[in-house]
Amino acid sequence: MKNVTLLLICTLLFGISCSQNRGQDSEKKKTDRPNVIIIYTDDHGFADLGIQGQEKDLKTPNLDKLAKEGVLLTAGYVTAPQCVPSRAGLLAGRYQERFGVDQNQSIPFPLDEKMIAQRMKDAGYMTGMAGKWHLEPNHVQKRWIVENLPEIANKERYERQDIPFSKKIPYKATEKGFDFVYQGTRQDYWANYTLEGERIEKQMIRNDDYRLDIQTQATVSFIDMNHDNPFFFYLAYYAPHVPLEATEKYLSRFPEDMPERRRLCLAMLSAIDDGVGLIKETLRKYGIEENTIIFFAGDNGAPLVGHDPDPNFKEIPVNVRAAWDGSLNTPWIGEKGMLSEGGIRTPFVVNWPIGLPGGKVYRRPVMAFDFAATALALAGTKVPEELDGVNIIPYLTGVEQGDPHAALYWRFWDQAAVRSGDWKYIISKEREYLFNVETDLHEKENLIDLHPETAQKLKELLEKWSSELKYPGIFGPTARSAEHWFDYYFEGE
Repeated sequence: MKNVTLLLICTLLFGISCSQNRGQDSEKKKTDRPNVIIIYTDDHGFADLGIQGQEKDLKTPNLDKLAKEGVLLTAGYVTAPQCVPSRAGLLAGRYQERFGVDQNQSIPFPLDEKMIAQRMKDAGYMTGMAGKWHLEPNHVQKRWIVENLPEIANKERYERQDIPFSKKIPYKATEKGFDFVYQGTRQDYWANYTLEGERIEKQMIRNDDYRLDIQTQATVSFIDMNHDNPFFFYLAYYAPHVPLEATEKYLSRFPEDMPERRRLCLAMLSAIDDGVGLIKETLRKYGIEENTIIFFAGDNGAPLVGHDPDPNFKEIPVNVRAAWDGSLNTPWIGEKGMLSEGGIRTPFVVNWPIGLPGGKVYRRPVMAFDFAATALALAGTKVPEELDGVNIIPYLTGVEQGDPHAALYWRFWDQAAVRSGDWKYIISKEREYLFNVETDLHEKENLIDLHPETAQKLKELLEKWSSELKYPGIFGPTARSAEHWFDYYFEGE
């Protein structure tokens, strides 16, 4: 009998000990710094997540689940309606106009400008990236070419091959704080590790697999190698940006009658969706899904009618050069290249199982550069004053009320805009518009004549902000114009 009693006591004590250990493990998970993954898609319109409820032909179950188990942000903005400046703002954590990256044609990401990866590395994180970079010198950046390649400065037209590869290396991801890099868009990658998980000397390598599967696998391989350490990873999918291409695996999911450009876009988004599912599965395998925060966003709105507006853009064959990548910006007005909602308001999701409520929809305006500030705050680092982003977690949890920003600003080509509260003011040359973007009419109704005082206050805010930029002024340092789009979308011409 004594032996039985002793056994029961030991069992009870062991159970209490295990329970305490489990409690300590759970508490440790809550206090450990989270892993951070930023997923940035390319020319991905607002409509193209199934959970947005805008289009019925989408198949994005993993992305929809990411939102259902996290927070769907319906007023998520990017800092520019074009690839280079949007990515520069995201990765710097501040307005890219402050350091002169106003457009694709400006300059590469400055060597002396700090990126989020460098800051996260300083905070003790392992860092990595895969996919599109687009922040090194390119042949349309005349100012940089004149200053750095004076021997060809007088050429009438620059070509891609005019820029020596050696001049690009200092601007690559390997030199900007990323420990693990698989940088590329389609088949050619600048890499310092393999998809099999081996470290290699940084070099150009060739991979003939499907581009989106490559970029997913590069992410999974990074997690395989670094799951025991807090990590920061930037996955920049090259889709649905043209050229449109997809394997039969993804195309076969969309047998319905539709424009071929739309079918290819949906197939590419389906490949991304599979990738997100595999990434979550990999996190679960290592027991780190709960404490990994994933930020998902598109880099700008989808291109639609193009520079020479064609209302029949959906009918243009895939083998004919055209702007539309098959994505849609419904319900917003405009497209890539514009500071209307269609150009800068994109799909946004934040998922962090241990730190955020599931199934929440957040409707107040945030900016992509908030991801950097949020990551640094979660890493236990003070957010530098020079960053324009803020930690949005208290707003997503409801701890903080009100808008994260008093105002958000944009400047691109001959356009500028500011949003404060529900009001948005846009100016393009002599044209001025005032919209309440949270009504059903959003940018379909110009309210400037009804509320001139509101428009004037917003214009003054915009003028003050633009005076602080590297190249001051409401309009950017460029001869490029969005006038044709304003004629088409706002004036009906």
